[in-house]
Amino acid sequence: MPLKIYTLRERPQLEDEFHRFATAGWPRFLVQRDELGVGRYWPELYTRFADFQFYLFDGDKVVGIGHTVPFAWDGTPAGLPESTAAILENAVAAHREGRRPTAVSALAAITAGHEGRGYSSEILRGMQALTHQHGLRDLVAPVRPTMKARYPLAPMERYVRWTRSDGAPLDPWIRVHWRLGGEIVRVAPRTLVIVGTVAQWEEWTEMAFPDSGPYVVPGALQPVVIDLERDEGRYEDPNVWMHHPMAT
Repeated sequence: MPLKIYTLRERPQLEDEFHRFATAGWPRFLVQRDELGVGRYWPELYTRFADFQFYLFDGDKVVGIGHTVPFAWDGTPAGLPESTAAILENAVAAHREGRRPTAVSALAAITAGHEGRGYSSEILRGMQALTHQHGLRDLVAPVRPTMKARYPLAPMERYVRWTRSDGAPLDPWIRVHWRLGGEIVRVAPRTLVIVGTVAQWEEWTEMAFPDSGPYVVPGALQPVVIDLERDEGRYEDPNVWMHHPMAT
């Protein structure tokens, strides 16, 4: 049975699927309050930008979700936002001011529980199709490399350049983008910033932090820094911007 995509606007009764996939697909610490302000804008995705959120169906079952948003981009690497919150702030401001967006930014593509079936490629194709349907010239994505958590001590700038023997990117999610025409633009070192007490971090990670210092945490792309004196743990989530030029 062919895969199909429906937007939130078309299937509003399924909105809970977005929350279900996020809970299943992201590390627990990553869905906590972002210090940079994602929480101020994220609800806008389900109202103002419902045409840009979608479900991937295999038959009658939702097997993945995609979050995107239209925003104003000048086409330069420097013009790409530094954080997820900044992407959303740009999109909301452009919409409120009546400015036409120039690009679409991916925000998330999740297939939790359905990995290895090619669904992530279909979600990315869905993002490309949405960009084309809205007459926009570029799709960009702050990609969170799926295998980077295995190499948390490697700088992202080095990791994104690692390749397999056939020349394809080593990271599977970067490789999906690459195969569909995506090009690496630059690293975004702080797309999300998660700060909590030591007790909160111990709850989120099911780990103990007996000393201050950096810790390798499952699901984190770089170490979490624990400061016992300040009773604080801090994590900055690095991503890499990729660009998909679109013919309009």
